[in-house]
Parts: sequence; C-alpha cells; structure tokens
Amino acid sequence: MATVNAGVVVLDCAEPEKLAEFYKGLLGAEETEATANRVEIEGPRGFRMAFRRDVNATPPSWPRPENSLQVHLDFVVAELDEAERAIVGLGGRPVEAKDPAGPHEERGFTDPAGHSFTVRLATAPTAPKQG
Repeated sequence: MATVNAGVVVLDCAEPEKLAEFYKGLLGAEETEATANRVEIEGPRGFRMAFRRDVNATPPSWPRPENSLQVHLDFVVAELDEAERAIVGLGGRPVEAKDPAGPHEERGFTDPAGHSFTVRLATAPTAPKQG
C-alpha cells in the first residue's frame, strides 16, 4: 500500500492569487481550493499545483549562479512557438540560457513570480545535451 495517495507541486510566492491565474491559463486548469494564504488548481488530466503566500519569497536567479535554481517545472507541448506566445501573453518571460548553438527542442521561461520552467516538444529526442 502506498504511503502517499496524491501530491501537489507547491510554489511559494508573494501573490498566490496572481500566480494561480497564470498557471490556470497555461494549464487550462480550474481553481479547486482557496484560502487567504494558499490557492490550489487542478489541470484537466489531474495535475495539481498550489501557490502559498510567502511575503519574503525571493525568486530564483537562474541562470545566474547566486540564489539559483530552487525548483524547475518541465511541461510538454506540441508546438514551441505557439506555447511561447501563450506564455508571454499570460505574463511569463523567456529566459536566455547559454546553451550550445543548434536546434532547440525546449525553451526556458519564468512565471510572473520568477519561478523557472521549461517547455519542450513532446517528440523531442532523449539524448543528453553535449557540453
């Protein structure tokens, strides 16, 4: 028997209501629970996220080394350009990373609170990056 029945990815942020709106738009999710300090959402396939108020939350600085990557989300998409337009339209920002030149099967972004995430093609090869 499993010890844990379900899990929720929880991101700390100063404004959970605003961050929940971003991810609701990105994932096509619905709000399932809201309190003064926490908002939870669930996507159409059962993926759950929550946003917890922390007035002292410091966004990660990735790709800079100081206060770097604290958590990283990875989303699968069918088309990178379309996903990027939607993310930027929702308030996300592209992240410039020093990856090797050549075709890219993934792109990095930050959400409005500064948490980093990647969108990658569903059919991307699984070979490790070189370098």
